Amino acid sequence: MICHVVLFKFHDGVGWDDPRVLEAERDVRALPESVPEILEWRCGRNIADREIAYDYAVIGSFEDKSAVETYLYHPVHLRGVNQWRQFSSWVVTDFEL
Repeated sequence: MICHVVLFKFHDGVGWDDPRVLEAERDVRALPESVPEILEWRCGRNIADREIAYDYAVIGSFEDKSAVETYLYHPVHLRGVNQWRQFSSWVVTDFEL
């Protein structure tokens, strides 16, 4: 089992009232409906009031590395990458459970 973690940091001046952010958040929550390789999916807004905190987190579970690769190249995921790229940067880690 692979745990896939993504942390998003908004670009300066971007906030939760930005329509691009709201659309991307809605779409990322719906990813499991389109990508059968996702076994578990959690995502949400940061609630920590710390300078080093990221703005949004996604945590997904996948059967194996092959399932993660399939997800990464799924057209719905790629659409999301393009959405988030407009207003944020991110870091990723994948680890075995």
